[in-house]
Amino acid sequence: MKIVVRVKLLPDTGQAPALRATVRAVNEAANRVSAVAFERGVPREFELRKRTYADLKASGLGAQAAQHVIKKVCDAYTVLKANIRAGNLGGPGSKRRVKAESKPVRFQPDSAHPYDDRCLSWQYDAETVSIWTTAGRLKNVRFACSANALTTLRAHRKGESDLVERDGVFYLVATCEVPEAETYEPSGFIGVDLGIVNIATTSTGYRAAGRGLNRHRRRQLELRRKLQAKGTKSAKRLIRRRSRREQRHAANVNHNISKKIVTTAERTGRGIALEDLKGIRDRVRLRKDQRAPLHTWGFHQLGRFIAYKARRAGVPLVYVDPAYTSQQCSRCGHIDRKNRVDQATFACRACGTLLHADDNASHNIDRKGRAMWTAGRESRVPATPKRVSGRRGQPDSRSGFTSKPVRRGGSS
Repeated sequence: MKIVVRVKLLPDTGQAPALRATVRAVNEAANRVSAVAFERGVPREFELRKRTYADLKASGLGAQAAQHVIKKVCDAYTVLKANIRAGNLGGPGSKRRVKAESKPVRFQPDSAHPYDDRCLSWQYDAETVSIWTTAGRLKNVRFACSANALTTLRAHRKGESDLVERDGVFYLVATCEVPEAETYEPSGFIGVDLGIVNIATTSTGYRAAGRGLNRHRRRQLELRRKLQAKGTKSAKRLIRRRSRREQRHAANVNHNISKKIVTTAERTGRGIALEDLKGIRDRVRLRKDQRAPLHTWGFHQLGRFIAYKARRAGVPLVYVDPAYTSQQCSRCGHIDRKNRVDQATFACRACGTLLHADDNASHNIDRKGRAMWTAGRESRVPATPKRVSGRRGQPDSRSGFTSKPVRRGGSS
């Protein structure tokens, strides 16, 4: 399983300008290669290398850096084609799709640039790296990360690492190949109901309220409106900075929630059942004031965090159909729209059960998860024995047993 570990670089006053100049240089080179690729109809990597490699070398890039620039451009166009094919940029003739197809892919001056082991080496004990730059190789560049991240790097780092600059701070994002734990046979399942008012509610009684995160999002939305009204360059720069801050805050909340859910499942020997909410934004119809909360709802990110943490811990994970989980009684099974009295209250019209609506939904998801796991696992029924014939050791078409010879006449 691949995960990434991000470490913060701590360059001194002489190393920081070299890193910044390198990031700017490789992204300018990527824009030149992108222009050639767009003009030539996005050729294959080998053909693009023949047309651009000499120019990149002449501009001062090293051999490996030039190769990575060309590959980065090819990967960007591959992603663009995939988005167009999937309809993520609209249908043919849509404004967004026409805009994406009418000009080359552009790379920002501080976009990430990949490094392999020839351009970057790690010294874990000293917590330093040696990295290639356009000004030469920088040695003893210090980095900082948590103890767990350092252990993961030391044991599992494999492949490329990306150098990225964010708000004047440099980071290395390293790829690690972490082995997955063997999935155990669960004794039950924890149903997880995802929502906006309550980010996650489990059938074990844990409820992650979304009040704080929703309040943070509303405050950021009001600040964005004020900054957009100004329209200055500094206001736009601040909008981008605040947007990244909001994303980091939401990701931290989702990490904490997913860690608690997976830890509980691992400790109790149970699996996790999640709703399959793919395409929910296209299926539901909402009022104008409900659109912003729905489109900022981070259920997909939380689901991904739970999934990779569960795989790493060997916790079984299943996805269930979310249909009627909020309308069905978790005790008697009665389904009725009127069972859901309001956002927080569930009152069954058949048996009179009164529960918190999210708790009831989580129990329904738990039940569906157990049913899906039972239906999907391998059969444990013993194999049917081979049929044998009436002769000793030969198949019998009428029975499943080997017949013994029968003596006729005489005494035994």
